[in-house]
Amino acid sequence: MGLARSALIWAVLAAAIGVPVLLAATSPYLQWRDAIYIAACFAGIVGLSLLLVQPLLIAGLLPGLPAFRARRVHHWVGGALVVAIIVHVAGLWITSPPDMLDALLFRSPTLFSPFGVVAMWAIFATATLALVRRRLGLQTWRFTHLSLAAVIVGGSVIHGMLIEGTMETMSKAALCALVIAATIKVMADLWPRKKRAQRPTESP
Repeated sequence: MGLARSALIWAVLAAAIGVPVLLAATSPYLQWRDAIYIAACFAGIVGLSLLLVQPLLIAGLLPGLPAFRARRVHHWVGGALVVAIIVHVAGLWITSPPDMLDALLFRSPTLFSPFGVVAMWAIFATATLALVRRRLGLQTWRFTHLSLAAVIVGGSVIHGMLIEGTMETMSKAALCALVIAATIKVMADLWPRKKRAQRPTESP
């Protein structure tokens, strides 16, 4: 891969993540908010951004990273995603415990809440299974991981798009579209497929 193309890929990724973050930092919704609420909001934005990085890593689409190193970074980014979600939820809990309790119990009146909660539990389930993935077998792990990834991405994107808050609408939509496209690409390439049974050749 040429140097110019590699630089372009990294520049596009940086813009896809950096522009929404920068625009969110100028959001009027952050006025008069305390530091805990702001940290919770940006933890959610970071989590959404990491969902774009993860499939690019596992598919080997980020230039300059050998496959073994990309997989290792994929694991670390998965851990960072878990931390981001914990910070996001914990911060919102501190800010408004009743609202978070309603969301976690699926009784919140806001439409975006259940999608976020389902995505959160799917992330935690993935992290837990990753600890024992060697016992699952490659096919079982891949099928489970990809299935949970679909839930995570679908729930997170719907959750983010339904919220009218810190993130600017167009940059958020572009980021979500890229997350979906990258996830579909990886799932199409890695989804376990049954090997076709070979018919025995007939004797002449």
